[in-house]
Amino acid sequence: MARVGLVLGGGGVVGQAYHAGVLAVLQHDAGWDARTADVVVGTSAGSITGTLLRAGVSPEDLAAWTVKAPLSGEDGVLRTIASAEVPELAPFRPLDVLRRPMRLPGPPLVARALARPWRFRPLAAGMTLLAPGRHDVVAQLGALREVEGPDWPESLWITAVRRRDGRRVVFGRPGSPPAPVHLAVAASCAVPGYFAPVQIGRHAYVDGGVHSATNAAVLRGTGVDVVVVVAPMSGSPGWRQDLAAAMRRYAQRQLVREVRALEAAGIRTVVFTPGAAEQEVMGADMMARERLDEVLQQSFLRAGEHAASPEVAGLLRRAAGRD
Repeated sequence: MARVGLVLGGGGVVGQAYHAGVLAVLQHDAGWDARTADVVVGTSAGSITGTLLRAGVSPEDLAAWTVKAPLSGEDGVLRTIASAEVPELAPFRPLDVLRRPMRLPGPPLVARALARPWRFRPLAAGMTLLAPGRHDVVAQLGALREVEGPDWPESLWITAVRRRDGRRVVFGRPGSPPAPVHLAVAASCAVPGYFAPVQIGRHAYVDGGVHSATNAAVLRGTGVDVVVVVAPMSGSPGWRQDLAAAMRRYAQRQLVREVRALEAAGIRTVVFTPGAAEQEVMGADMMARERLDEVLQQSFLRAGEHAASPEVAGLLRRAAGRD
């Protein structure tokens, strides 16, 4: 049976709805249950979805929770989360975030840029210099603390970026700093300039999407045979020239490089990204909750079409142990 990695990219609450639609169709039509993945890599919104999967939440219940439909009788985790009060969020407008003042780079960031200039990402570094956001992401995700167990979930990797030097940290991977799951998830979701950084130990962390919206290449060398990537922020935006389209193009370029790295390592990949229909209902505000049912519906339909193509269907059968 193939060893399978699952990569869940960032994308706010809209991205979580996209995850839910894709994973539900993979369970329903392809017979692959995302809870069986050997390694789960979660970035930003993907860290929430990945944590819920590792807590035993089924993809079908994730989809039901997204649209406030009845849950299965077994799902106490989502019932606990659904009963928690969540502070209201202001709309996420990237231009407002980028207009905020920036702090000067500190010695650790400068030293890292000089020591390894070929690995330095100026845009990522610039994001760590934004003024702290006004929203508390730890409060937003407080319900996760109520459902997390005493031990770190098996093979759950959560990406974040250390603010002092812009370095990516993968919580849960061997050798990574210790952290409670709910704080690691909060750090991974701490969009710079919108949410405040999250303190874990001696360091403050921001959104793992600062490094990459997917971080799929961290699965090289893990022994997985197939990687399923669900990337809400990627996909071609066509001819659109707004800021949201530019962000999507940038995320898509990163994803293409990461997939090439996995394929070069002999790892087969199945990639799900939003097409034009999904992007239209997703809109530009990734924190908006008004159209989640439409996002879920479109992602379910389009992912079903993609999963049914011969090459993808063959890889999914392999992932499900049916080939």
